[in-house]
Amino acid sequence: MQKEMTERGILEVVFDILDHAEKESFEGHYEDDDHHHRGAVVQTEIMYKGLHSYNQLQVYLKVLTENDLLSFDSATRKFKITQKGHRFVQLYNKMNDLVKEGQEQQI
Repeated sequence: MQKEMTERGILEVVFDILDHAEKESFEGHYEDDDHHHRGAVVQTEIMYKGLHSYNQLQVYLKVLTENDLLSFDSATRKFKITQKGHRFVQLYNKMNDLVKEGQEQQI
């Protein structure tokens, strides 16, 4: 039981990374006036905000970019969520809502 409470599952980690990237694209967090850079997030920011180790993050970023959930701009060295990544976040949120509804009905 303790293990379940302390370790995040793969889908939760993927969601956290994509959700952070998605929020950055809507908030325009970066101070750049160049819109090309807005909504992009650097690797260290993902690592610190998501509490990921460097090695763990490398694996996730590789999988997410290979599966077109994130894109990487080698010139700016920033990651950006893709349309497919946005869709994953939407579906994950819907799934969580359904689980919460089911749990509330059981109470």
